[in-house]
Amino acid sequence: MDTDLITLSGLRVHGRHGVFDHEREAGQDFIVDVSLRTSTAEAAATDDLKYTVDYGALADALADIVAGEPVNLIETLAERLADACLALERVDSALVTVHKPQAPIAQHFSDVSVTIERTSQGSTRQHPGGRP
Repeated sequence: MDTDLITLSGLRVHGRHGVFDHEREAGQDFIVDVSLRTSTAEAAATDDLKYTVDYGALADALADIVAGEPVNLIETLAERLADACLALERVDSALVTVHKPQAPIAQHFSDVSVTIERTSQGSTRQHPGGRP
């Protein structure tokens, strides 16, 4: 089976995530990058959107999650985003990065991010380390 990657980078959405009250009140921008492991062979052969991931719909779904119910940790947010990606038909795994460039850190920095990788339970592909 072919293994391809569809990537959506730099999705910027205002959210109210964080452990501090001021983060929940004012909110801040979060930036999301996702890479989805899937096969695009049938979509390429047929030139039909129904055989691939609709990245416009994907961006809307992820933006709704970021702008939605607040969580304390970007780790939790990343997990919710990965779950949404894996709920899509044809997606075998998702690599999700959530950036929080305005995190309340006293030191000078350019970004804070969390990256997680999750695999669909239904995937038959073998990944490094023998994971399904």
